[in-house]
Amino acid sequence: MASPALLCNNICTRFWVSSLSQSQHQMQLLQRRRLSVKFHAQYKASFRFSPLVCLAARREEKEVVLVENDGRKRRLLQILLWAAEGIYIFWLFLLPYAPGDPVWAISSDTINSLIGLSLNFFFILPLINSVVGIHLINSPVLHPMSEGLFNFVIGWTFMFAPLLFTDCKRDRYKGSLDVLWGFQMFLTNTFLIPYMAIRLNDEEAESIPRKPSQLGSVMINAGPIVGVIGGAVCLISALWAFFGRQDSNFGSIADRCEFLVSYLGSERLAYAFIWDIFLYIIFQPWLIGDNLQNVQKSKVSVVRYLRFVPVIGLISYLLFLNLDEEP
Repeated sequence: MASPALLCNNICTRFWVSSLSQSQHQMQLLQRRRLSVKFHAQYKASFRFSPLVCLAARREEKEVVLVENDGRKRRLLQILLWAAEGIYIFWLFLLPYAPGDPVWAISSDTINSLIGLSLNFFFILPLINSVVGIHLINSPVLHPMSEGLFNFVIGWTFMFAPLLFTDCKRDRYKGSLDVLWGFQMFLTNTFLIPYMAIRLNDEEAESIPRKPSQLGSVMINAGPIVGVIGGAVCLISALWAFFGRQDSNFGSIADRCEFLVSYLGSERLAYAFIWDIFLYIIFQPWLIGDNLQNVQKSKVSVVRYLRFVPVIGLISYLLFLNLDEEP
C-alpha cells in the first residue's frame, strides 16, 4: 500500500498537470479569439471598401473600352471619308461614266455655261440689270433652273465659312482655313471631305489653339449676317428656279421640272451639285452637333433639332452664334 504522503504527492502532481493543460488550452482559445476578431475586423474593413474599389476598377475598364471604341469609330469614319474623296474625284472629274463630260474632255458649251453661271453669282448681275436698270455688263440669259441650282449650292457653301472658323476641331487641320473655304466656294466637297477626315485625327497633347485669321474673325463676327445673306440666296434660288425669267419663255413649272431632270442627266456640273447637296445634308448636322457649345445657351435645344434640316439648321446656328465668347 502506498503511504499517505505518496498519495498526496500524486494527487498534487495530477492537479498541477491538469491545471497547466487547462491554462494552455485557455491561452490557445484566447489567441484564436484574438486572431478571429482581428481577421473579422480586417475582413469587415475590406468588405466595406471592396465595392468602392470594384466600382473604381469597373469605371476605369469602361473608360478604356469607350476610348478604344471611340478610336475605332473615328478610324472607320476616316477610312470612309477618304474613300468618298477618292470616289468623288474619280467619278465626278476623271471617269467618263457619269452624266456629262469629264474634266479632260470638257466641252466649250460646259465652259460657257460655267462662265455664265459665275457671272450671275448670287443673282447680283441679273438684279442690277432688271431692277436697278444698269447695263454696264449684261447678264447671260441661262435657264433659271440651272441658275437656281448653282446659286443654291453656292449660298449654302457661303454659310459654311463661320461654321468652319468656329469648329472646335479646326486646329487639327494644319492648313489655311481661308484657302480651304475659298476653294470650297468653287469646288465644294473636293476640299470639305478631306477636312472632315483630318478633323478626326487624335488631338496633340501640347497643341496651342490658333487665333482666327482676319477673314475668320470677320466671318465669325458677321455670322448672323452671313446666315441672313446665305439663307436669302437659297430662298431666292428656289423661287428663281420655278418663277424666274418669266419674260424669256422658259415654260411652266412642269416644263422647268422636266428640264431639271434632263439637265441632271446630261451636265456633269449639275450632276456634281446633287452630290454636293447630299454630302452637305450629312456634314451640316455633324459639324453643328460637335459645336453646340458655340451657340447661345437659351437656343441650344432649338439648334440641336434644327441642325438636321438642310440650310435651315445652318441658318439657325449662325443666327444664334454666341459672339460674346471666343470659340
